[in-house]
Amino acid sequence: MVSTSSGGDLFAAAAQSRLEARSPLAARLRPRTLADVVGQQHLIGADGPLRKLVDTDRLSSVIFWGPPGTGKTTLARLVASASSKTLVQLSAVNASVRDVRAVIAEAEERLGAHGRGTILFLDEVHRFNKSQQDALLPAVESGVLILIGATTENPFFEVNAPLRSRSTLFRLEPLSEDEIRLLLLRGLELEGATASDEALDYLAGRAGGDGRQGLTTLEVAVALSVAEALDAEEGDVGDNGIHVGLTHAEAASDLKALRYGRDEHYDIISAFIKSIRGSDPDAALYWLARMLTAGEDPRFIARRLVISASEDIGMADPLSLLVAEAAARAVDFVGLPEARINLAQATVHLASAPKSNASYAALNAAMAEVQNSPAGEVPLHLRDGSYQGAASLGHGQGYRYPHDHDGGWVEQSYLPEDLLDTRYYHPTGRGYEAQIARRLDRQVADDSHGRQHLNEQSESSDDDY
Repeated sequence: MVSTSSGGDLFAAAAQSRLEARSPLAARLRPRTLADVVGQQHLIGADGPLRKLVDTDRLSSVIFWGPPGTGKTTLARLVASASSKTLVQLSAVNASVRDVRAVIAEAEERLGAHGRGTILFLDEVHRFNKSQQDALLPAVESGVLILIGATTENPFFEVNAPLRSRSTLFRLEPLSEDEIRLLLLRGLELEGATASDEALDYLAGRAGGDGRQGLTTLEVAVALSVAEALDAEEGDVGDNGIHVGLTHAEAASDLKALRYGRDEHYDIISAFIKSIRGSDPDAALYWLARMLTAGEDPRFIARRLVISASEDIGMADPLSLLVAEAAARAVDFVGLPEARINLAQATVHLASAPKSNASYAALNAAMAEVQNSPAGEVPLHLRDGSYQGAASLGHGQGYRYPHDHDGGWVEQSYLPEDLLDTRYYHPTGRGYEAQIARRLDRQVADDSHGRQHLNEQSESSDDDY
């Protein structure tokens, strides 16, 4: 006769078995050992740093950082199961400071009474606020807890510096299409199904490096294939079994929302600006489309266009700043979705314009001069001579008004005496800046000739004395 407790265990096991059978394919296919993990070989391969830490049971606090569906939770569980320590799991979504303190108290008791350490797996660690992360810090620092955190966000933005500095960061990479395909083949085997090469290629290509997304879409495709077979065979799958074709894969694959966290926000705007700087309008438009599709604030995009117009194009095409500024005003005046057209026009204009950072570099050079050298005196002829008594101080005397001379220019120094002949701005020969370069070169030549003539007159006067 089976005892009550044994009967309870049997019922619990049966219930667990039914739950697992109904679990999503990605959960049923979750690896049992590190050898079963697909991808991340730079971490868990034979010479991978994480593999070595696990094999020697020398794991310290770590943070797994990477896109969705790359195996962060799986690796955390496998690493913990390979350790001699007790695993405790919390989700940052619903855990409180009280929960954290309870885990720490249990860990201290476990360590004191049984000499057994504790691993805390904290999923979505970036969702913990500062006070929650601070509550963890003493236990992590003392070794009472070993933290395994998982996050899709850049930990340099989302994890407190003290906690981050006490953890090793392991970055997980998106799975390659070949790795996704291997996962799909395992999923097909578990489902007792087959698929065409076209369907596998399609599913692997649309997964975007997300293994869970690939398996979820495959599961839907298998269900569609089964439904189609049942309809065709009037309630029977048929002798050919379950086969996923390209039409099933296409029907199962709906456009998923683009991954666009804080990390992508900075990476994609960086790619956008670098594409403009590199004079590639097609690439710039692609990154613009990525940002707009993901819901990026168009005012942020417009501000970066205005900056790029001066930083990367400058005087090679002065019109670019006006175009970028007009696009920024259009964003507020017109709004989305139509303002995307204005942003596209500005993007193409800036990307296809001649490039020069000469004015930006000139400002940096001038600022370095100001910061690193003694402040030069304003020459007397440039000082304000408009107030009473200024003339007696010599202010403004000798100033030559450029508009009284041909061409609106006259030989005259405008820098402090110890910086005469210093040049910060070196125009390029690109675009409109080539005209500026020729004009400035002529002025320099005229100025040198004028100074030589003045020196000759001065020497002659000296001889007279």
